[in-house]
Amino acid sequence: MQHVFNGGPGMNPMRIVSFLPSATETLYELGLGGSVVGVTHECKYPAAARRKPQVIRPSFDPAKMTGRQIDGKIVELLDAGRDIYIVDDELLKKADPDLIVSQGLCEVCSPFTKETSRAVSVLGGKPDVLVLDPHDLDDILVSIMDVAEKVGRVKEGRKLVASLQKRIDAVRMMKAKSRPRVMCIEWVDPFFTAGHWVPQMVEYAGGVNGASVAGEQSRRMDIDEVARFDPEIIIMMPCGFGVKRTMEEMKVLKGNKKWESLRAVKKGDVYAVESGAYFSKPSPRTIIGLEIMAKIVHPEAARKIKVPKGSYKKVRQSQ
Repeated sequence: MQHVFNGGPGMNPMRIVSFLPSATETLYELGLGGSVVGVTHECKYPAAARRKPQVIRPSFDPAKMTGRQIDGKIVELLDAGRDIYIVDDELLKKADPDLIVSQGLCEVCSPFTKETSRAVSVLGGKPDVLVLDPHDLDDILVSIMDVAEKVGRVKEGRKLVASLQKRIDAVRMMKAKSRPRVMCIEWVDPFFTAGHWVPQMVEYAGGVNGASVAGEQSRRMDIDEVARFDPEIIIMMPCGFGVKRTMEEMKVLKGNKKWESLRAVKKGDVYAVESGAYFSKPSPRTIIGLEIMAKIVHPEAARKIKVPKGSYKKVRQSQ
């Protein structure tokens, strides 16, 4: 029988640890910020989540490393069977959760099955575990409802999902005159495709997606694969990075003849986006990512759609 935590009258409030930034966002959207007693270092939204105890952190500091160094470190750790994330046993015990929300999507992006199993073991098998595994926009909405049902907030979950679905439909109904070839790149050095929900976002926004397949994981690719697709628009969305960091990372492409010969680069149709906020995580804010995509791919058709200021920026070759 599945446990449902509702914190009703006469009951102690539930205690939830989130190993997933998108789940943290969802819990706050459902009005359960007060029940969150532990998060990861990546749980930065909403701002209140930053004040929660960080029960898990990376085994290295990516803020002090280049994209190539980060990629190299992750490959080194995976090859050696060492931990990418470290569970703080003492903070976890102090948090004493009834429920841990985790993910089974990617062992690089967020704490994975191994860390979750360790956490449950540290807590003596006490907490219930909800594992989320979304691969596209539909799955993201299902995941929101999975969380809502688990924590006894079904009404709030349905309202949230309905509002997000309405915004998805508004993008899909845009009247665009063409379907440009769009390539989304999830890492700069080396290049990675943007998989999972991103190809579906491109299609919904009125573009033709290249190199990646909806629902499949991101993978390495080289500049020749980009050139073969010959995108008319390139959207740079390195996993977890914002516009400023992305533009810093793109400096390695300066002087790269193959890059500079790409149609999108020559036309000036290359964009950097706030990936960490709106594209990397399967959260309610991914729908803002879809709206940003629409503004980039079809600015005229999407002129009435409002997106956060600074959420994307056109990248000039000289930058």
